[in-house]
Amino acid sequence: MDGLSRRTALKAGGVLGALGTVAMVAPGRAEPWTWSPGGSVAGTGSGVDPMGVWDAEADPLVAGLIERGEVSRVNESLRTWTRNGQPLPAELPTELRDFMEYARQLPQWADPGKLGTSVEFTKKRGLYLGVLYGLASGMMSTVIPKEARAVYYSKGGHDLKDRISKTAKLGYDIGTANAYAPDGEMVVTCVKTRLVHAAVRHLLPQSPHWVYAANEHIPISQNDMMVTWHSLPTTVMKHLTAWRVPIPAHESDAFLHSWQVCAHLLGIRDEYIPNSWGEANSQATQVLDPILAPTPEGAALADRLLRLGMNIDLTVLSKPVLGAFTRFLLGDPIADGLAIPREPVWDPLLRVSWGPFIAVREGLLPVVPLAPEAYWLFDEFLRQAALLYLAELRMPISIELPQHNRDMSQPPR
Repeated sequence: MDGLSRRTALKAGGVLGALGTVAMVAPGRAEPWTWSPGGSVAGTGSGVDPMGVWDAEADPLVAGLIERGEVSRVNESLRTWTRNGQPLPAELPTELRDFMEYARQLPQWADPGKLGTSVEFTKKRGLYLGVLYGLASGMMSTVIPKEARAVYYSKGGHDLKDRISKTAKLGYDIGTANAYAPDGEMVVTCVKTRLVHAAVRHLLPQSPHWVYAANEHIPISQNDMMVTWHSLPTTVMKHLTAWRVPIPAHESDAFLHSWQVCAHLLGIRDEYIPNSWGEANSQATQVLDPILAPTPEGAALADRLLRLGMNIDLTVLSKPVLGAFTRFLLGDPIADGLAIPREPVWDPLLRVSWGPFIAVREGLLPVVPLAPEAYWLFDEFLRQAALLYLAELRMPISIELPQHNRDMSQPPR
């Protein structure tokens, strides 16, 4: 796009998708767990329902840090750890340092060649990814009921812009050329996020507001993390496929592989990580698709997300336009549940013209079948989506362990 660097596009994609990238929890399933670990990257496993599995390695460790009042000192030390190959700060508590040395290792099945190919995929599709991470994945997080409640009542629910700026790194880092290399930051981001999840598991059950709204005792199970995972790569690939974006098989597989490695580093057991797109779609059909539903907390978060760009002069990304794209990507039931108004111009325009627009961009149609104004609007939307919220993003971003939940007596920011 005109004057738009790949770094800017990827950064915006990360910011747009931030709320989905660090989604917390998902509601219970109506059906028993039936997905076979034979379809996982491990190829085997216990078959135990991930709804009752959390992070036995990180949870007691982080709970101890919080109870002993060591989190401030740990956060101060971890601010200096920013690169994958960088030694861990020597002043970290010994048990935490030992755990992080173990947790930072790439899985044995990680394929450097595929990770490199994934970069090529992102170079070609960075603008699409920005839109999909934000308005498909990010907005989907608001209709995952327990996730929406966890975000709303946790510390990040008070200042959503601050939360987005801190959690945007996952969406940005995974698309960088050196994501998993020693001079990259993806491993650092994943390990720190794993620690944050452990802290939330300890803190959120202490919130009377969350306890009243939730129907679980401990948030962020392995099942919950897989729900979030599917709201990202699985959902993105479904849309790209539906749009008939031509993607070579080896690039598609590489994109999946980069997210498989991410899942492992976030603390998801290998026996729950799908080994192919077919297995990913099968698992998502069981854990994600049936549980999408609006909640008051989710509707409030969605409204705040759609308003975050109001202080930026990006008219193509006004709340009505973003709402119309949300309706187009996620469907009428979800948009209606989030109280997103129907748009008399944008709704039919997207339904009729988005497919031909994508075909034109991909060089699949010899003649542009759109009015010039419609083509410009769509093209400008992609360009501006890659710039959204950059005024709010401050570098470097430090992912830090929370020490308390949201103060519900204070208005959100």
